Amino acid sequence: MKTIYLLLAFSLSGFASAFAQKTDNGKIYINHPAIGVVDQFVNALVSGDEATISNFLTDDFKAYNGTGNRPDDKGLNKEAFVKRAKVYQDQLDYYSVETYPGAYPDALEYSKDNKDGDVVIQNWYLLKGVHKESGVKIDAANLRIYYVTKDNKIKRILNYTNTDVLSEIGLSSVKRTNGKIYDHHENINTVRKAMYAFEKGDIEKCLSYYADNAQFSNINNPFDTAPKTKAEVKTEWQAFLDKFEITSIEMSGYPDYLEYERDNGRVVISWWKYHLIRKSDKKKMTINFHYSNDFNADGKIVREDEYYGADLLNK
Repeated sequence: MKTIYLLLAFSLSGFASAFAQKTDNGKIYINHPAIGVVDQFVNALVSGDEATISNFLTDDFKAYNGTGNRPDDKGLNKEAFVKRAKVYQDQLDYYSVETYPGAYPDALEYSKDNKDGDVVIQNWYLLKGVHKESGVKIDAANLRIYYVTKDNKIKRILNYTNTDVLSEIGLSSVKRTNGKIYDHHENINTVRKAMYAFEKGDIEKCLSYYADNAQFSNINNPFDTAPKTKAEVKTEWQAFLDKFEITSIEMSGYPDYLEYERDNGRVVISWWKYHLIRKSDKKKMTINFHYSNDFNADGKIVREDEYYGADLLNK
């Protein structure tokens, strides 16, 4: 047993020793002249000043997409990068690049494998703009790593960004469908049956058209209010019927059923006129209601978003 303890002690000692070793590989600066060089370069990018952009770059400059999947990526040379940089200024309104809130640049002077004395600047940016043609809004985080020479020239840029927004711009340049719109469908029938059951005060039957896990939202609630459950909305609906007599509910226009290709969405949107009498003072009123009802594959309503002017009920 003593031998085991000794072996364990030596083992733990070696384990701790391995993790205790540290090797310095240069310095990190929060203030550095190279950071100022990069700041000036970014300003030139935003202004679209091709001559200034070009003057900041070495002749052998290369830019790489850090999120690319091409192991043989040769990168963009100086000429190609300058032309592409101008695209943002040409195609975006309100174009800006700023340090991401809470972030700040680091300047790294590496000791190992840095015979040329380059300084590496890394910073998180927030790229903003609105695409002039598509109206797509860009508000994207972006990590950029710059390699700055002793002569204050930029010889390499590694760019890490989410390209989803660029894909959306590309998709928005052409017309494409995203499913079908129906003016008659069994899901529309379900909404009508639920609505007219409520008109008759039959809450139980109305709720039978909703899935057990259905969620209910109301535009009049605060933005961060959690959706209500069936049990919660049953109480709310009963309170409404206690306060108002429904003389009729009239369909306004006709419902649309949207069957989306993306995300397999199934939504009925409909408009209704509630003809009411407030029981407290016998005041008659007509209020417009709009509903958006999401359906599951079994034809049950799984979400309801309700829009109406709540203030009108109290006038």
